[in-house]
Amino acid sequence: MQTVLITGVTGFLGQYVAYHFAQAGWRVVGVGTKSIDDAPHHNLSHYQQMHLPSLALETLVQSQKPRLCVHCAGRSSVELSLREPLADFQASVPVTFHVLDILRQHAPTCHLIYLSSAAVYGNPAVLPISESAPPKPLSPYGFHKLLGEQLCTEFHQLYGLPTTILRIFSAYGPGLRRQVMWDMCQKALTQPLLSLRGTGEESRDFIHGQDVARVIHHLATSAPGKAEIYNLASGVETTIQVLAQLTLSALGRDIPIEFDGVIPAGTPRNWQADMTRLQGLGWKPRVPLARGVEGFAEWCRAEVMEW
Repeated sequence: MQTVLITGVTGFLGQYVAYHFAQAGWRVVGVGTKSIDDAPHHNLSHYQQMHLPSLALETLVQSQKPRLCVHCAGRSSVELSLREPLADFQASVPVTFHVLDILRQHAPTCHLIYLSSAAVYGNPAVLPISESAPPKPLSPYGFHKLLGEQLCTEFHQLYGLPTTILRIFSAYGPGLRRQVMWDMCQKALTQPLLSLRGTGEESRDFIHGQDVARVIHHLATSAPGKAEIYNLASGVETTIQVLAQLTLSALGRDIPIEFDGVIPAGTPRNWQADMTRLQGLGWKPRVPLARGVEGFAEWCRAEVMEW
């Protein structure tokens, strides 16, 4: 049985990855900041609470001998990174270096898949965005993700460690209690007016957490591990106005939508991924946005109604 080590396993995407690999028959070892009682232990063969960087990771890697490491740990808020750039840096760049260096020393054939972000692109000049587009981050979060990518390249080129970089666009799904879709759902369920930031013409390229996990599994066996970069999205551009209408329909709510016209700092205007590279490996998403929004809305309704 093959072993996968997942950092940040108690986070939003970490839990999707853990579930998928457990269902696929892998032995899943996870580390996270939450206590064992809050960890998704039903999907894990082993869980250890730790705050990275930590010397405990060295012992864990030596004992568990992972074949794959999915690096999900780190902060994931553009807005928070603008307010607390040092904290965002410390939770990202030194942690990524630490994980890579532990693998270099104690599991040099372990394939590390790094969860980066489309935030490295900033405001692209052309849509759809290909992986060759020049990075122009708009936030500390985007800059720090880019530094993590460069570390993955460093450890592959200088030490031969297999690494793969995923630039994830707008991931969503049940379990995500932040960002635009959660904001829409909880407001639509509790207020007579759906009041949102921006103009409504901003666009994103959404990808369900289940599809993120499927891609990671696919790349674990098909990617060369040469620090190559892959966009991860649906390849479909969706405006926030359209997303709001889908959300209201899924919730069965008929209320007005209002935008305040204010675009938050660090926020790109439009995103759409060029998915040619990942499609070349034989992958395509399975969860269409309309179905994904319905599932998210159902989960959100249950969450909000408990308040």
